[in-house]
Amino acid sequence: MPQKAYNRIKEVLREQGRTNKWLAAQLDKNDVTVSRWCRNVQQPDLETLYRIAELLGIHARDLLVEDTEQE
Repeated sequence: MPQKAYNRIKEVLREQGRTNKWLAAQLDKNDVTVSRWCRNVQQPDLETLYRIAELLGIHARDLLVEDTEQE
């Protein structure tokens, strides 16, 4: 079963020509932590999500995947 996507961090980094390592350095975070966010294995806390959006020059909501599945 594929990992469910909650964020678009990896996509936005790719669109902007930036890397996980760049983001990790900007946030003073471990490369492995950022990699986990990009693979949706783990999620950043809300404060960090807003910081990522600020660094990328976008709205935080643009980093989130809209859940279109109906339960």
